[in-house]
Amino acid sequence: MKFTLSWLKDHLETDATLDQIVEKLTALGLEVEGVEDRSKELKPFRVAHVVSAEKHPDADKLRVLVVDTGTEKLQVVCGAPNARAGLKGVFAPEGAYIPGSDITLKKGVIRGVESNGMMCSERELKLSEEHNGIIELPEDAPVGVAYADYAGLGDPVIDISLTPDRADCAGVRGIARDLAAAGLGRLKPLAAEPVKGAFASPFGVTIEAPDACPMYVGRYFRGVKNGPSPKWLHDKLVAIGLRPISALVDITNFITFDLSRPLHAFDADKVKGGIVVRLAREGETLAALNGKEYPLDTGMTVIADHERAEALGGIIGGEASGCTETTVNVFLEAAIFDTVRTAQTGRKLGIESDARYRLERGVDPAAVVSGMERATRLILEICGGAASDLVIAGEEPQWRRTLTLRPGRVAALGGVEVPRDAQTRILIDLGCEIVGEDADGTLRVVPPSWRADIHGEADLVEEVLRIHGFDAIPATPLPRDSVLTRPALSTKQRRVGLAKRTLAVRGLSEAVTWSFMAGPVAALFGGVGEGLTLVNPISADLDVMRPSILGNLIQAAGRNADRGHADVGLFEVGPAFRKPSPDGQDLVAAGIRAGNAVPRHWAEKARGVDAFDAKADAMAVLEAAGAPVTNLQVTTDAPGWYHPGRSGVLRLGPTVMARFGEIHPTVLATLGVKGPVVGFEVFLDAIPLPKKKGGTARPLVQLSPFQPLERDFAFVVGQDVEADKLIRAAKGADKALVKDVTVFDVYQGTNLEEGKKSVALSVTLQPTERTLTEPEIEAIGQKIVAAVAKATGGSLRT
Repeated sequence: MKFTLSWLKDHLETDATLDQIVEKLTALGLEVEGVEDRSKELKPFRVAHVVSAEKHPDADKLRVLVVDTGTEKLQVVCGAPNARAGLKGVFAPEGAYIPGSDITLKKGVIRGVESNGMMCSERELKLSEEHNGIIELPEDAPVGVAYADYAGLGDPVIDISLTPDRADCAGVRGIARDLAAAGLGRLKPLAAEPVKGAFASPFGVTIEAPDACPMYVGRYFRGVKNGPSPKWLHDKLVAIGLRPISALVDITNFITFDLSRPLHAFDADKVKGGIVVRLAREGETLAALNGKEYPLDTGMTVIADHERAEALGGIIGGEASGCTETTVNVFLEAAIFDTVRTAQTGRKLGIESDARYRLERGVDPAAVVSGMERATRLILEICGGAASDLVIAGEEPQWRRTLTLRPGRVAALGGVEVPRDAQTRILIDLGCEIVGEDADGTLRVVPPSWRADIHGEADLVEEVLRIHGFDAIPATPLPRDSVLTRPALSTKQRRVGLAKRTLAVRGLSEAVTWSFMAGPVAALFGGVGEGLTLVNPISADLDVMRPSILGNLIQAAGRNADRGHADVGLFEVGPAFRKPSPDGQDLVAAGIRAGNAVPRHWAEKARGVDAFDAKADAMAVLEAAGAPVTNLQVTTDAPGWYHPGRSGVLRLGPTVMARFGEIHPTVLATLGVKGPVVGFEVFLDAIPLPKKKGGTARPLVQLSPFQPLERDFAFVVGQDVEADKLIRAAKGADKALVKDVTVFDVYQGTNLEEGKKSVALSVTLQPTERTLTEPEIEAIGQKIVAAVAKATGGSLRT
């Protein structure tokens, strides 16, 4: 949002300096991005008069000018087609820096003729992109005067960054109101006398889509003269980077920036029958004022006549009914449009406009008529003509709401004492209405119509603190309960860092993706619950909360592959959403691997990633986070986005700790990603917290001086028995001596019954007190055979 200092002072009576205003704006939350003072940049440039213009003796397209600068007459060689005797323009002397060309002028000789300085075009002064000729000033322009002063460019331009909730400060008056409330001046009253209509409007207004446009105000003007804007209006728009077009269009732009009240002017002679506010029809298009044609859909609001769409409601006007220099009759629009529909339409069509910027944030619903009246006075004053009675369709939305404020809450929530009278003054200065006071001193407050962001007591407290000054809040040290420091992070918080470090060590790169994704992508990962579809998404393809992080990571891997990096490993630690509630989201460490697991190398055979790579990643995260990995069970009931035969679920009892496996080919094909891709999801919140135990601490690793020994067992079990069951049964046979169990062979074929398989286990026994005897080893072996037989129904292969 840009505005000039003098424009601000049209609304604010103040003696504050520019520096004081800039400092206060930032303190109020209206962060100043920068201040541009064109008078410094344009200081060397002067209004000059071309006394004579002769043809260059050695170049047909050049002219030799004698230029009167007000202090001397200089010879200038110029190639502009409009250079002529009698013209008044802008002269740059030798040594001047030309901002639009990034050069510093030097005295030169052009085709044998000396040239001192230059006559400038608008582009050379960064006023516009016009460069086909030099600037032509009116005949009464005073020669020798600084051009910046003459053109009104000596006025500092302030650029502030607005948060989305402060639509009221998208107008200069809203900014002035905040400054006045903060004690930096007095807000000047705004002329709001209605203009009496001279005739009944020949146009009526019909609203067919009240949800899209609850209120529409129009006014017909006849007999206007649409010429150039007066200098004051021209200068204001140029100063903030807008290109003056014509008086009618400039007035609508001025009101947009002055009051945050977008307007649109139609050439009434090009509108057939009247105005209809409706939704676009299937296959309808609009040729817009920016020279582009847009396809419309049935979710978009259009302003139409009785034949066709003439404008996109709240976004941009149509070329067919645009005002030109020949416009005589005008129909002016001021309306309220649905914020969500306006934002969605603008994003879908890729249209950025000043009207959309304000209307999608929510403009003052009570200022539609007053904005029209202010514009009416300007049109009659500048363009002449006569105005009709107002045409009002719909009604002003209900915006009044009564909130309560307990004055003591300012200190309780904000940490600073603000006197009760000061609180009341601040709220009134901001436009709030104090409608009553309860017996306990609680104030009943009605926020102003232009502050749709104030919804509760905490918002009122924030407004009081903001105007009073956040820097007035004292710095108070936190109480220290002990001289010893305590951990700043909880166990759950530490797990996030441990998970990230573990995955990074395993060669995966951290990615940070949106917490949103496209609805069709979310459907591939179980879909979203009710309430997780965004009402006003930042992009059309980010319209739901993500049910899984894998979708975003897989798409990121696809983009890497498209750029020549097919072998990639990515991870992210963040939330996945099941339902719109605090317990409806999971803290997940998710990752994917795509392409080859082993880099291309002459001494090693290439291998694509598989489910065991993902399982190893998941197990590493669980172990780092403190999960009892030795007690985990593996089941095959992974959700549908995993390959049904190449995936699994890690459980601790009924609780799901992690999922892993190869991503389903259908999912990859839908996302346009070439496989293989494997992934995992570890649910960090599901990992049980460590139990506090008393007693003597034990070493994490207990070393033994006795030699370990290995024994091999081959069991015949059913084909559907997982190897994990055998491993767990063998480990449980004697937890003190059995230290490790691994599978080293699986056999299916002849000499086995149909539906059976042979699984060979290698069992490591580690004595800690003495060397085992043969009978003891035999007894342990029998325990292992019995435990496996009980758990799986298998028998020792003979």
